[in-house]
Parts: sequence; structure tokens; C-alpha cells
Amino acid sequence: MTDASHTTVTAAREAAAEGTLDQWVTEFLASPGSDNEGLAVKLASAPRWWIGPVLLPLDRLARLAGPPGHPVAQVVEDHEWRDDVGDLADKVADGLEPAPVIAMCTDDEFYLEDGNHRVEAVRQAGGDHVWTIVGFESEAARDDFIARTDLT
Repeated sequence: MTDASHTTVTAAREAAAEGTLDQWVTEFLASPGSDNEGLAVKLASAPRWWIGPVLLPLDRLARLAGPPGHPVAQVVEDHEWRDDVGDLADKVADGLEPAPVIAMCTDDEFYLEDGNHRVEAVRQAGGDHVWTIVGFESEAARDDFIARTDLT
């Protein structure tokens, strides 16, 4: 997945339609831009059942890292927060649709695994939703979520 067109929401939708979303997630995480090969290995080490991309409100995502003053598990000081977040926020404000983020759903809570910078850029651009690929630890959990949720 070296071509940036493979990291788009459209490409994720196509993978979902083909039944290859799990492969898309693994390849996306190892691609430039995500550079999260360790997470790709972790998520591939146990079966996952995926849906998406679905549009989720930013406030439903439990962010694992982010700037001070935001609800995150690990605060990253402003001087450590990557400068490109502001650049990406400008592009999002100009209409760029960032790659989907990756989250795991446990007990109806969404834990952001990959995409902290994209979420922050969308927030800074004034957005309140982000395209998300959601993983579940069991087929039953995924199917129960789908049955209870309007994904349109």
C-alpha cells in the first residue's frame, strides 16, 4: 500500500465491500503516514471483526494521546505535539478528507488505536465527526453492535 489513494475512506469502503477490511487495516497501519507497523502486528495477532468506515462523533472516541486540556489517556505537551497537526487541520478546513482512523470497540466504548493526529486536525478544523474503522474482539460483539446501531 504505497500509493496514497489506498489510504482513503473510499479505498476502505472498497475493502469492506470485498470482505478484505482486515487486510486493508494491516496494510494501512504499516504504510507511510500511519507508520504504525507495531500496531498492525498487534491487531493481526488475534482475530478481529471490522466494520467501516463509519462516521463517529469525536467525543465518542477515547483518545490515547493528545494535547493538554483534552480528554486523553496520555497528555502530549504542546511543544511535543507534531507541527504537522496544524498543517493537516488547514488542509481539512480546505476540504481534505483524511484517512480513516482505527478504533477498537469494547463495551460500547471506542478506543482510538491509530489516528490521534488526524482526530486533532479535524477538531482544530472545526469538525465534530471522523471516518472510523471499528474493530471488535468477537463476531458476536460486532453483530450485536450493528443490530443496535443505525450505520447509515
